[in-house]
Amino acid sequence: MQQGPSVERVGGVGAGGLVDYLEAWELQRRVHADVVAGRRGDALLLLEHPPVFTAGKLTEPADRPLAGSGVPVVDVDRGGRITWHGPGQLVGYPVLSLAGRIDVVKHVRRVEELLIAVCADLGVSAERVRGRSGVWVAERKVAAIGIRVAQSVTMHGFALNCDNDLGAYGAIVPCGIADAGVTTLSAELGRQVTVAEVLPLVEARAALLDPAREPAAA
Repeated sequence: MQQGPSVERVGGVGAGGLVDYLEAWELQRRVHADVVAGRRGDALLLLEHPPVFTAGKLTEPADRPLAGSGVPVVDVDRGGRITWHGPGQLVGYPVLSLAGRIDVVKHVRRVEELLIAVCADLGVSAERVRGRSGVWVAERKVAAIGIRVAQSVTMHGFALNCDNDLGAYGAIVPCGIADAGVTTLSAELGRQVTVAEVLPLVEARAALLDPAREPAAA
C-alpha cells in the first residue's frame, strides 16, 4: 500500500494567504533537517508565494529579467534555471527521504505523475516532453519542476499554474526554454480554476510521491 507524505497547507494557501519565498525556504530547511535526523516523516508543503523569480544553478545571464522589473530574484540551490512564482500558482515542496533508493530521476518522474494525474482530474490532458523539464499541455508548460537532494532527502519541488497572471513570464526565459509557451489550468479549461479547487486534488494524489513506488517509464 502506498503511504506518501503527510500534507501540510502553509500560510493560508488557497484562502489568499501568501508566504514569502525566503521564509518558505527556511521552513523547508527546518523540515529537511528533521527528516534527515529521523525526527519526523516525509512531508509535502503546499503554499503560494508573492511574486518572485527563483534562479536555479543552471540559470544563464540571458534568462534573467532586466533590471527594474520590480520583482525580486532569489538565487537558489535547486537544479534547473529561472522561473516565476506568484499568486494563483500552487507550489509544492516534497521533503522526502530517499535513503536506500536514491534515484533523482525517479523522484522527478513521481512528481510529474502527480501533476499529470491532477491535471487529468480536472479534464486537462498533460504529459512529459522528452528532454524538457516540467509538465506540458501540447507545447505549453503548465507546471515547473526543480529539485535538490541533500543527505538523501529531497527539497524544492513543483509549481502548478492555476489562475495566475502569465504576464510576468515575459520578463524571463522560463526554465531556459525560449521556443515554447506557458499556460494555466484556467486558460486550458476556459474557466477559472483556483488554487483552492486544486489543493484537495493534489492532497488526494500525494501517495504518488511515495519513494517506494516505482514510477512508469518515461
